[in-house]
Parts: sequence; structure tokens; C-alpha cells
Amino acid sequence: MPHFTVVPVKDQAQSSYDSLEGVNWVDYRDTGQDYPDHQDTDSVGHGNHKEDSPFLSSTDAASKKNDFYDKNLALFEEELDIRPKVSSLLSRLVSYTNITQGAKEHEEEESAQASRRKTPKSPNMGTLMGVYLPCLQNIFGVILFLRLTWIVGMAGIMQSLLIVLMCCSCTMLTAISMSAIATNGVVPAGGAYFMISRSLGPEFGGAVGLCFYLGTTFASAMYILGAIEIFLKYLVPQAAIFHATDPPGSDSAMLNNMRVYGTICLSLMAVVVFVGVKYVNKLASLFLACVIISIVSIYAGAIKSMTHPPEFPICMLGNRTLVRDRFDVCAKTVIKGNITVPSQLWDRFCLPGNMSSAQCDDYFIQNNVTEIPGIPGLGSGIIRENMWGDYLQKGDILEKPGLQSVDAHGAMENFGMYVSADIATSFTLLVGIFFPSATGIMAGSNRSGDLRDAQKSIPVGTILAITTTSLVYFSSVVLFGACIEGVVLRDKFGDAVRKNLVVGTLSWPSPWVIVIGSFFSTVGAGLQSLTGAPRLLQAIAKDNIIPFLRVFGHGKTNGEPTWALLLTGLIAELGILIASLDMVTCYLFFLMCYLFVNLACAVQTLLRTPNWRPRFKYYHWALSFLGMSMCLALMFISSWYYAIVAMGIAGMIYKYIEYQGAEKEWGDGIRGLSLSGARYALLRLEVGPPHTKNWRPQLLVLLKLDEDLHVKYPRLLTFASQLKAGKGLTIVGSVIQGNFLDSYGEMQAAEQAIKNMMEIERVKGFCQVVVASKVREGVVHLIQSCGLGGMKHNTVVMGWPYGWRQSEDPRAWKTFINTVRCTTAAHLALMVPKNVSFYPSNHERFTDGNIDVWWIVHDGGMLMLLPFLLKQHKVWRKCKMRIFTVAQMDDNSIQMKKDLATFLYQLRIEAEVEVVEMHDSDISAYTYERTLMMEQRSQMLRQMRLSSAERQREAQLVKDRHSLVRMGSLYSDEEEEVVEAPPEKVQMTWTREKCEAERRNRNNAPENFRELMSLKPDQSNVRRMHTAVKLNEVIVNRSHDARLVLLNMPGPPRNTDGDENYMEFLEVLTEGLERVLLVRGGGREVITIYS
Repeated sequence: MPHFTVVPVKDQAQSSYDSLEGVNWVDYRDTGQDYPDHQDTDSVGHGNHKEDSPFLSSTDAASKKNDFYDKNLALFEEELDIRPKVSSLLSRLVSYTNITQGAKEHEEEESAQASRRKTPKSPNMGTLMGVYLPCLQNIFGVILFLRLTWIVGMAGIMQSLLIVLMCCSCTMLTAISMSAIATNGVVPAGGAYFMISRSLGPEFGGAVGLCFYLGTTFASAMYILGAIEIFLKYLVPQAAIFHATDPPGSDSAMLNNMRVYGTICLSLMAVVVFVGVKYVNKLASLFLACVIISIVSIYAGAIKSMTHPPEFPICMLGNRTLVRDRFDVCAKTVIKGNITVPSQLWDRFCLPGNMSSAQCDDYFIQNNVTEIPGIPGLGSGIIRENMWGDYLQKGDILEKPGLQSVDAHGAMENFGMYVSADIATSFTLLVGIFFPSATGIMAGSNRSGDLRDAQKSIPVGTILAITTTSLVYFSSVVLFGACIEGVVLRDKFGDAVRKNLVVGTLSWPSPWVIVIGSFFSTVGAGLQSLTGAPRLLQAIAKDNIIPFLRVFGHGKTNGEPTWALLLTGLIAELGILIASLDMVTCYLFFLMCYLFVNLACAVQTLLRTPNWRPRFKYYHWALSFLGMSMCLALMFISSWYYAIVAMGIAGMIYKYIEYQGAEKEWGDGIRGLSLSGARYALLRLEVGPPHTKNWRPQLLVLLKLDEDLHVKYPRLLTFASQLKAGKGLTIVGSVIQGNFLDSYGEMQAAEQAIKNMMEIERVKGFCQVVVASKVREGVVHLIQSCGLGGMKHNTVVMGWPYGWRQSEDPRAWKTFINTVRCTTAAHLALMVPKNVSFYPSNHERFTDGNIDVWWIVHDGGMLMLLPFLLKQHKVWRKCKMRIFTVAQMDDNSIQMKKDLATFLYQLRIEAEVEVVEMHDSDISAYTYERTLMMEQRSQMLRQMRLSSAERQREAQLVKDRHSLVRMGSLYSDEEEEVVEAPPEKVQMTWTREKCEAERRNRNNAPENFRELMSLKPDQSNVRRMHTAVKLNEVIVNRSHDARLVLLNMPGPPRNTDGDENYMEFLEVLTEGLERVLLVRGGGREVITIYS
């Protein structure tokens, strides 16, 4: 076996390699950068540069050199800067997963500034403290303590269980989808917004993120209103500022009190959040303890009620419930010193001091006053009465069906003595009121950066929290229905039980446990919402997808979102001014957010993107679609008009972000969905060519760039945008002459330049730049290969090669004619705008004028279709269309005009029709003269022959010239610019033979000149020139003032020797016209009279 010795070899090409792919190399492949300046895309909020990079951070120069000279990886040393070693990659990944995601997006956390900061502590929170308890605290809230008993009373146990089942099923299905997304990689701050935006794109992410922000903000208002309701009705009723003079005005007085105290409470909370979120976090444990103690006291009271139900008697007049705090004794009369005297209740319904029944309310006289227990207890059997619902209209008095009652008309002034419904109730209304108590499931995902193992803790903690809260809700519904009297359940504010909180009457050991506990829990929930909402807005603002929100991305030096907190406070104040806990509809925004979380999971699952690898395996696209359907159904069930408003807000935000052009590449599922849709559509288009009715020009625009890579004639793009108006396919192509390996960066820069110009000219399409050794070959490559499947171009647009007569280099017009031949061979239509610099810009308007079509030969109907398409654009809209056709001597011009008018009528095209008669005439001397000049010029060029030495010298000059000119000439609106090389001094040794050859050449020159002068023009060229001259004379006579002239473009000669004559014919044909569009059809009909 041979013995090998490995010795270090110095890399001679290292310095040149470094200059290519090291610091000095500008990589044009990152489309987020503008050439040629190398900018950091993160500095402008792009946010996708790091995500696109396969590696998370770059090492310093020393480690890069160590990578290069790793002896075991010498084979790969030239690529180690862009393809690092596995060991270095893994070390970066480990350091990445330890990054704590706070209020910053993870793209900024990966920046160079973050790497210089102090290394954060490693997260150490587990499932219980990090996910389960925060979710529990956010889900349990004001509705459980203030409204669940009322919902059970109105809807009954069965329908209440259905409401709870619907809401909790919706959140459970959303939690499953969220768990799949949250375990498919690291989810930084922003929670639901981050998941949706990175899964469905910036448009959906921004729209739903703002809706989630509004939902969280209005939720804080809802919690504050709940806390103020507890404070004013159950804790300190004496603190009310506004008092009602009559019972009907009590509601408005209460709402005004709620507004005043709610504004004060919101201001205090905002100050607490502004001072520091650490105080909110310290109080979180206290608030959570209040919630748990309150719920435990409810279960303890329910169990105790089996043997010792609490004493909360209800006073009933007939079957009507009385407001208990308006009188002392539940009786019509009382005995004082063996004397029967009227009670306070009697005085309320009768004239005071009079025992006569004639002065009393009819209903009061005819019905008895009875007292029944408000909390019969778990073993009383009251559950049977509370099984079904009893929906009320606003103002209906609460009645107990089982009690005897005489129906009599009562006086309206006594209406305030009865407990009545303050709002009309229905099943859908109750769904909307209850759903906020099921929200809060995102609390765990928002803390993913603080978790020891987020991919395990988030699914387990969230699903366990939803399961726990659902069981509490289900059991509470049953316990409330089994323990509390129906009229008490339907009494929203506890008027029948001496203004006690209804759920507090069931608790043990005292109602104050529930009152105080629910007050602190609602305050805590409000603080949490007021803390989270500004950070969510800050995350959206820092993503820079909504420009006018950019100011809210700034805050204090420690990152606290000051401006976002101010806006959140103002929006929450709007909710406070509503002042009704039942009318603050924050749940719709949460439902929309949950809907898109489910949609994101379903889209990712169905697309089967390679990056979709969640650790949580218990998900399915059908569950996500079911959750999405339930969210949508709940939105419209609870309030269809508010649902339309919320969806309208989201839709407007979506379109605004789309209009602003959020250039983010987050690897979202919508991009994958678009790709799948495009693939499906392309396969459908592949079935066959489009029908004539569906044919429209799909453009390939051939552009020329100057030496600085700027588009030389942007009006070609302007014309394309006016013709297309954003419809169909537009491909803009160009050719760079050179070697692909050497010109890759130049090609990328050229593409960026063309894209910038396309954006300025509002051309919606694609850009393709090819590198070829010859420009002519590059053009052929573009014509053959542009497009994909059925989405291929059918029309080529190119400029006119001006100055071709004066150019000694024939490549400009030869490339032009070769392109015409290629488009004809490929059965493509061709458009050549001549004098394109005079074409109007997109900002100009033609208020009058004509678009003249000279229909000389039928070429598939392109000449009819193009003016119609141009007139759809605002520039050409006011122009009138005129169609001219040519009649020969043997044609019936009158009949031709009638037939053409009928044809245009059937085509539904409005245009004036004119038939121009061209009489047979003798060929003029002018025609002979033009033909003779043309052929003499061609002959002169042919006779310019060089000697052998001069030919070699010329070849060297051409080579030098090509080294100076990098860009090839391209069929453009101007001749190719050729940089003349300085003449070289050539040392020659003269011999006798060379002197004689030089003398012979000089003697032959006069003979060649005499032969040139005696040349007679070719008859076929004379005929062609005659046609060109005659047509030009007629066209200029009729269309000299036209805004645009469309003309059939003659085909090039089959014999390539006459190519230069062909260019002359086209020049003569279009002389004296300001704007000309030469058109050649593609060999198929493009317009039809049939529907």
C-alpha cells in the first residue's frame, strides 16, 4: 500500500479568493439589499435577513481563518465562510436557544448589538409556573363571578352547558392548533401575532395582530368595568357620585358612575404599568391566590348547602320578585304593641297612613306576600325548575312560575319595587357575554422565552389549563342550577338578596370572600391586559409592516413601550365610556385571532412544507378546520353586525399592508399556498393554448442597459404598463455580454435596476437577465426560455435601432433583424415602438386626438386589439380610433368600407372606417433615386476590403474595443455605443512585393468608384421602395397629426443579403411620423366576433 505524507501547502490564490468572497465581495443575491451599497437589512426593519440565512450568526475573522486552514477539511476550505463546520453550527444553535425572548423580536435579539450585551440568565420556568397558572389566571375572570349565575338563570342548565361547551371546545381546538405551531420552532414575544404573521404572512399577521391588540385593550376595559361594578354595587355603594331621582333613571346614573370611576381606575393602572411591569408581576401571585380562594369557597358553600343552606330569603308578591332593600319586613302589616299597623311594604304600594285598600295598588291588594329561600341547597330538587331557560325582554319583571298569582294591573309608579330585566336576553347574546371568560389561552405561548422546555410546557400547560377551567365552568353551571332559586339566578345585581353578589350568597364562609376575591382578580386581569397590549403593539410596530405605527415601536431606554401604552389607554377609555360590561364586545377580536391560528395550522399541515415538523403530534388539519368553523360561527351567532365590523377592520388593515408592500419574507404558509395554487393553475394552463376569446398579449419586453446598468429607454416599460394595465403576464428581459461566472454579480445588479424601474413605471411582472457570449444568442435564449408552462409570452416588444445608417458596426441592426426572424419562427407576435422617447408618460393625458390603424394586410387581428387595450388606460382613454385600409384598382372600395364597418360592429369596437384608394402609377424618379442611394451604400460597404496585415491589425483593435465595452449592443432605440481604442503604431518592414501590392490597390480605387457610380438598381428593390414611398405618402397625408400610428410591419427578406435594404424600407415607410408602432402577428387569430 503506498505511503502518503501530508504537507501543508500555501494557498497561492488565497488573496484573490478573499477579494472575491470575503469582505470586499458584494453579494447581490440577497434581494433585500440595494446594489451596490451593502446595507444591513435589519437596520430598516426588514426582519427576514437572519431567518433566510441558514446559520444564525457569523464568527469573527480569526475563527474564519481557523476554519479555512482546518487540515481535515481542506477540500471544503474555499466554502467554509458560507458553509461552516458542523461543530461551529451546533455551538451557535445552542447559544441561540438560550436567548430569552422578552419584548424584543428574535430578529433583533440576534443582531450584533444583542451579542455584545450581558448574557441573559437561562430560562428555568416549568410547566406549572410558566404556563398552567398564568393561563388559569387569564382564563378565570370577571364573567365567572358577575355573570355566570345570571346566564344559568336566563338560559337554563342545559343551554348554559351548551354555551360553555361551544366556547370551551373552540378554545380547546385552538389550543391544539396553537400547540402545533408553538412547538414548530421557537416562538418569541408577540405570541399569537408572531405565530400568525410567520405562518400566514405579514398581511394576515398585521391585520390579526392589530385585532388581537384591540381585543386585549377592550378586555382591559371590560375587567376595569367589572371591578368598578363590584366596587360600587357590593363593596362601597355609598361612593356613588350620581344618584337617580326616580327608579327608571337608576341605570343612567349607574353608567355615569361607572364612567367616572372607570376613568380614574384606568389612569391609576396605566401609571402602575408605566412605572414598571415588575410591580404587576409581583402582584400576579396575589391576584391568582384570590381567584383560587374564591372558586374554592364556591365549592365549599355548595357542599355545605346540602345540610345547612345559607339564609337568604326572597320576598315575593304573588309570583313577582321584590327588591329587598326597599323595606324591612316581608309582610303587608306588622304588629306593634298588639296593634296591627301597615308595614313599610304597605306604605310603598299604598298611600301612607291609610289602611284602606281603596288607596292601594290593585296587584298588591289581590296577591299575597310570601317568603321563599333564595338558596334552597343542593338537595332541594330546585335543579328541575332551573333545567330550561326563561329569556326576558327589557323591563320584564322576574316571576316564579310555581307560585299562585292573580293577574291584575299595577301602577307604573310602583314598578321600581320589582326586580326586572335590564336588557333583553337571547341565546346568542349570552354566548357573546360568556365567551370572554374562555379567552386567555395565549398566556403560555407569550412566555415561551422564559420556559425551560417550551415545546413540552406550552401544549401540556395550555391544554391542562383549558381542561381545568372547562371542568370548573361545567360544574359551576350545574351547582348554580342545583343550589340557587331561579329568580335569584336571573337577578343580575342581587336586588332580591339585599344587594349581595349572587354567587357570593352561595360561598362559604362569607359572601365577602367572593366579593373581595373577585374584585382583586378583575383588577389583576385588567393590569395584565394593560401590560400585554402595549407590548403586542410594540412588536407589530417594530416589524415595520404598518408605517404609521412606527412611532409606537419606541419607548423608554429599558424597552418599556411608552407611546404604545398611551395609545392603549386612549382606546381602553373608549371601552370605559361604553360603561356596560355586557356591551364591551372584545371577544370578537379574540375569535378572529383564534380563527387565524386554526387556519395557520391547517394551511401548514395541508401544504406539508418541509419546515413543518411540530413536536406536538396530536393535531390534525380537520380539527383545525373545525376550530376555524366554530370561531366563525360563534362570531356571527353572538353578534353578526359586530362580526362584520370586526372583519371589515381586519380586511382594511390587510389591504393597507398589501398596498404599502410589506416586503417581508418570513417563510409563511400563504407563500406556500400561493406556490401550490400557481402550480395547479400552471398545470391547468398546460392543457392547451388559450381560446381566442381569452387571448391577450403576454409581453416579453427586451431592454438595453447602459454601462452603468441603468435602463436606457424606460418609455418601453411605460408603454408596456399602458398596454397591460396590470393584467396578464409581463416579462422584462435583458442580455449582458460576457461569461456567467465572471458576470454573476453584474447580472444581479442589472436585475435590481430593472426591478426598480419596473416599480417606478408600475409594471407588474417578472425580470429576467441572461449572460451570453453574444448578444444575439442571449436574445434567442430569452425568446425560447422565458416563462413557465402555460404562462409563456406570446408577444415580444423591442426598440428600434436608431443610427444604424451611421454605424460602421452592423451588429445593431443585424441583431434587430435576427430577433424579428426568431419571433416569426417561434410564432410570436412582435411590436416595435419607433420614436419611443416621444411616447407619453403615465402622468400625461391625451384629451383629444386619434389612434390611427393602418390595416394593410390581415395579421390575426392584432391591429384591432392593441388600440382597444391602450384605450383602457387613462392616458389614451379620450383618443378616438380610426382604421384605414388600402384598396387597389380592382377592389370595390365602397363595399370594402361597408364590410369593414360591419366587421367592427360585430367585434364591438367603436372606430371610424376609411378606405384609401391607391392608384397604379409610374415609379417616380424619387423612388429610383432612393433605391440607387441604398444600393450604392451597400455596395460601397462590400467593396471595403482590407489587406492581410490590415485585417490582423483590425482584429486586434476589435478585441481591445470589446474589452472596453462590457455590455453588448441590443436591438435598442439607439445604435451601439462603441468606445474607440487609440490607434496603435505598427512597425512594418517594406519589401518589393508589398510596395507593388500597395501601388495596385491605389490604381484600382478609381475603377471601383466608377463601377459604383455606374450601378443600376435591382428591379425588386425598386418595387419595394415604390411601395414604401407610396404608403408613407398616404399615411403621412392622413395621419400626420395622429397621437399614435399602428402599422403592419413587413417581414424581413428570406435572403440575408438584403437585410440592410430591409432596414431602409422600414425607415422610408415610417418617415415623417412622430409615434409609430410596427406590429407583426404571431400567426393565429387573436380577436373574434363570437361571444
